[in-house]
Amino acid sequence: MIQTDSTLRNIKVRFPGQIIIGKNSIVELADEITGAGHVHILIITIDVLLPIIHPVIERLRQQNVHVRINTSITSEPSYRDVESLLKFIAGQAVDVVVGIGGGSVLDIAKIVAAQIENDQTINEITGNGLLRKRGVKLICVPTTAGTGSEVSPNAILIDDADNQKKGIISPYLVPDTVIIDPALTYNLPPEVTAATGLDALTHCLEAYTNIFAHPFIDMYAYEGIRLIAANLAKAVNNGTDENARAQLAIGSMLGGFCLGPVNTAGVHALSYPLGSMFHIAHGLSNALLLPYVMRYNIIAAPARYATVARALGCNSLDTDLETAYAGVDKICQLIKQCGIPRKLSDVGVGKSAIPIMAADAIKITRLLKNNPRTITLSDAINIYEEAY
Repeated sequence: MIQTDSTLRNIKVRFPGQIIIGKNSIVELADEITGAGHVHILIITIDVLLPIIHPVIERLRQQNVHVRINTSITSEPSYRDVESLLKFIAGQAVDVVVGIGGGSVLDIAKIVAAQIENDQTINEITGNGLLRKRGVKLICVPTTAGTGSEVSPNAILIDDADNQKKGIISPYLVPDTVIIDPALTYNLPPEVTAATGLDALTHCLEAYTNIFAHPFIDMYAYEGIRLIAANLAKAVNNGTDENARAQLAIGSMLGGFCLGPVNTAGVHALSYPLGSMFHIAHGLSNALLLPYVMRYNIIAAPARYATVARALGCNSLDTDLETAYAGVDKICQLIKQCGIPRKLSDVGVGKSAIPIMAADAIKITRLLKNNPRTITLSDAINIYEEAY
């Protein structure tokens, strides 16, 4: 594995207090709550999951726990969604917030937990390290193997004022307890499995090739790439493949560990306008752009991308550059095997929108600064056009 310069920058990594991993481990949620003496619970989830988590909710209620459930988050969350949820629980005691769902649900749960006893506004906490505290317990249960939000210090929300995706990054957003139950992902549709899995792969890949890559994070990023590449197509083609689902869930979690100390780069920056302008799911947005940003970046970090290619399952070729490009081909093959769209034109993006998307993407400097090769406005336009 490639080592960075011996003079290492300092990093801070905040891990969850407890991670529970295993098939059907969702049943442990009730014990996690009642064992600590909590009695006022807010569960943020989605309607389709209610029958699955019903036994846990009933068990909590039988133990005199007051449970409130909110299923209002149906798409990528916004500042307005946070305000609505805070109004939903206004005047009521909440000592635990539980997020059960995909990245949108988990991100909103993290922010709501932070804001319940916080006098800062959402605008005041937007950015890196601005959130001052979190006063209630936070438990996250992912039901997709994708965002890694369950272990990351990040939450991404759409600012309704300018329709831009913005990040809130804070160690206080890392949950106290995480439950990784791969059985919760068995019924995910193939296209969701594919898109979220490619999102997780992008987290790992962009962390490993990041200009701020760090050896401590490299081990999570590399192993995440390996696990996801080896198991994604299996899970897409057979959703009940228990081993593949478990490996994907772990790979996604490893990607989440990368998001605080290193974070993502050009792929994510360019994908944001696809979500805010065309409401394309975040994972699919990343998948559409990943091969093209990789090709653009390789010349700036051929050795790193060659190692990525080997993690993807490629053999070493004569040079790092050749090996790295083989990795791009491998990503394209994986996307094809997953059966999801491969071009912007396939998902209803008009070519005339490319200059506007590029202008928006260039504003995401917190991610673009991590990219191994500088991306200018004209570069962004060229990448979108290649992806079109």
